[in-house]
Amino acid sequence: MISDIRLAFAHPEARAEASASADPRDRISVRDHVVSVEIGAFQAERGQTQRVRFNVVVELRPHPAPVEDDVDRILSYDRITEAIAAELAAERLNLLETLAERIAERVLLEPQAMRAFVRVEKLDRGPGALGVEIVRNRAAQPLRALDPMGEETAVHPLVVFLNNATIDAPDLGAVLDALLSRGIPVIICVGLPPESVPVTGHQAVQRRINLLAIEQNAWRLAALDRRCVVVSSRTEIDWAMKQGQMIVWAPSKLVLDSTDSPVGAAHDGLALALWLAEHVAAAQLLMPEGHTAPPGSHVPQAYLSR
Repeated sequence: MISDIRLAFAHPEARAEASASADPRDRISVRDHVVSVEIGAFQAERGQTQRVRFNVVVELRPHPAPVEDDVDRILSYDRITEAIAAELAAERLNLLETLAERIAERVLLEPQAMRAFVRVEKLDRGPGALGVEIVRNRAAQPLRALDPMGEETAVHPLVVFLNNATIDAPDLGAVLDALLSRGIPVIICVGLPPESVPVTGHQAVQRRINLLAIEQNAWRLAALDRRCVVVSSRTEIDWAMKQGQMIVWAPSKLVLDSTDSPVGAAHDGLALALWLAEHVAAAQLLMPEGHTAPPGSHVPQAYLSR
């Protein structure tokens, strides 16, 4: 408990290190960047500035070529402070939460940026610092598409986890009808098939076997309803979302190619569905009644009832 409390109030750099994968990314940080700004929801905060402190840590994708001491090949610290300045200049905000979200979103537009830790604190509202801290992944930035009026808009799909009981139920077609009636793209995720899966005792091999077994179950669902089109790549998923289609996710490619996939969850279809929901900035994760998604999700969750 003491360690958890210490980490909760530690610098975002320590938070990033503690939650890093087995192959951690490089990180850059801006510490204790203080700006005087007008912000706040209370009347006493209007018409005057207060000091706000920013601590930002950004995890980076590996550069494909040697840096060779060339500033153009790295993500400059200036890009972080510029993101802060741009969001402060854009409009007056009431909430630190909104400001932190917008800074993270802007930072994650940088090609090298993969994950951002943003802590924003008011320094003049009490005897101590009052603030918020968020963590956002690059993959969680929503897909952009053109609406019928030609305006660019964010696409937030519905991610649905179907267990085998739902897949095998006689009213599967009605369930799919109800999902499509919501009027947003639908990504269906499934778990292991009803049949037993070979057990090898070798972690890396077992992970691939489990993922392939889940893909077999996805194809089993596709055979039951022609609207269930199995896709595997992010390109296919993005295209289907832009078209407003319903698809079934075959997870092997994305999970094995990703540096932040849930390593020990290849046997857990619901955990994989949650991971995908976060990566596609889903509007909601829907699951059968009686199921509970792992804690720590930023995606709203609801139950699917037939």
